[in-house]
Order: sequence, then structure tokens, then C-alpha cells
Amino acid sequence: MMNEIKFGVFLPFYAFEAEKKETSPPFHRVRDIVLECERLGYDSVWLDDHLMFEKRPILECWTTLSALSTITSKIRLGSMVLCNGFRSPSVLAKMAATLDVISNGRLELGIGAGIQEDEHEAYGIPFPKARTRTALMKESVEIIKKMWTEEKANHRGRYYRISEAVCEPKPVQKPHPPITIGGGGEKFTLKVTAQHADRYDWGYVPTLERYKHKLNVLESHCKAVGRDFNEIEKSCWLGGQMFIVKDHKEIDKTVSQLKPDNVSLKDFSKLNFVATPDECRQEIQRYTRLGVTYFMLFFGDLPDLNSLRLFAEKVAVKMK
Repeated sequence: MMNEIKFGVFLPFYAFEAEKKETSPPFHRVRDIVLECERLGYDSVWLDDHLMFEKRPILECWTTLSALSTITSKIRLGSMVLCNGFRSPSVLAKMAATLDVISNGRLELGIGAGIQEDEHEAYGIPFPKARTRTALMKESVEIIKKMWTEEKANHRGRYYRISEAVCEPKPVQKPHPPITIGGGGEKFTLKVTAQHADRYDWGYVPTLERYKHKLNVLESHCKAVGRDFNEIEKSCWLGGQMFIVKDHKEIDKTVSQLKPDNVSLKDFSKLNFVATPDECRQEIQRYTRLGVTYFMLFFGDLPDLNSLRLFAEKVAVKMK
């Protein structure tokens, strides 16, 4: 139900990086955090989609989600967000339908136009200008929806073509798994969001006023394309990174430990949310008054589980 408050946990690849003495395989670290998220009652976990970042080890997003689908039973599994250029949309539609079947209807498909030029170039994947990348994403979502819902899908667009493409079995979720479109570009991306998204994701928007502005822009795009604005689930991030502490005595200590010497307290506070459970609930309520029902949580102390557990036990259970 759209009016139910839900909490998803964002798990970027660097949340699983091993300590110097850590010897467990990378997937085991992913597995342990995801299983803890499920135990704690979070609605979903979301993996990012990168192929490389310098020389750091990264598990490919879709393969990892597939493995996680077989060892979890309740938590929903999402991509925050898939880079459109990495995969053919018709093949992605088939992959996604398969994962939804394997997980018994727990897929959350997040997709975006892509922003990391260096990994595209390194892997030999074209990286056109932003407007073209957004147009490519739009066609991809159209193809994915057709293949999920039609007996034989056809598409003859500017960038992609499919002919009598069959995708069986269909996804378990009807009419199809929810699609989250990532990105806050107001001219192009939000127009695609208005046309095709079940939920939007703008990443972290630093002020409530800026968030309201983006809502107004999205609503205007919805009116232009004839879409009911209220059909799109409202989502937000509570901070670029979150650190949950038991009380105010711990806030100054935590900030002093986390803040780099060359970063001012003001700049650090712009991107990070260091707060007590009570302050978390107050911040959530500011956004629920705008109709927000989906909260993306990026705990900055991962793989340490302190914030993850404290939020679940002292915030989430009191907001549902």
C-alpha cells in the first residue's frame, strides 16, 4: 500500500569493504548485512550498480541480487540504480522477470541514465550526452514494460528495436514489478519519471524547500503528459549518509570522529545526518506531511551495524 511508511537500506559496494584483518569472502559480507536487514524488519535493500571504481573490488549488482534472492524470504531486493547503458533493455526485462519469479515477487527495479563516464569508457560502452542517455533510458523502460505485460512485444524506436519478443515466465508481481527512476534532472529525467515511474528517487536533496521545488516540477510534468501525480510514490533520503546515536552526548563525539580536518562542521552537516532516534522521527514526520511514504537510508557506519540496528529498534518500529 502506498500510504504505508516503508524503509529501504541502500548498500553501496564500499559498505562491504573488508577491514585489514577481515578474511571472509566479499559475498559473505553482503549476505550477512542483508540477512540482518531482513531480521530487523526493513522493507528492502538496494545495491548500487558499478563495474569498477579504481582498483577496488566490486560485485556485479544483478548477479549479487540473484544470489541474495535465494537466501532471503521476505525482504525486497532493489537496484539503486541500474545503469541503463550496461545492459540491453530486452535482455534486462528477461533477467528481471526471472529474478521476480525466483524471489517470489520481491524485485524492485531501479534504473537510471548513468553518470560514471570513466567506467563506460573502460568497458567500451558508449557514453553520449545526458539528454541522449535519458532518451535511451526512456525507451528502455518502455520496452521492459511491454515485455513484462504483452504476449509478444514490439518496439521500433530511435535507439532500440525488438520484434515479437517473448518474455516467459512473466514477473510474479502484477501488472509488473515497481519501477523506480533515479535522477533529479528537472528538464529531461523528471519528464520520464512522470511518464513511467512507480516511484522516483532523487538521491539526497539537502533542504525541505528544495525537495518541495522538485515535487512541483514533477507535478507539472505529470500534468503535461496526462499522468496522475498521486500515482507516483514519493521517496526521499534522510541524509547523504546517516549516523544514529543514542543521545545528544554522543553527537559531538561522533561528529568529531567522522569529520575530516579540512571539512567545516557546516559542510559536513549538509551531507550527513547525525541524529538521535527522536530527531530521526521528527525529520521523517516533516516529509510524511508532504505525502512521502518511502525512505531510503544510507547508514554511513556500515559495515558496522550500530546505526542500522538502532534505527530499526528505536525509529522504524514507532513509525509504522
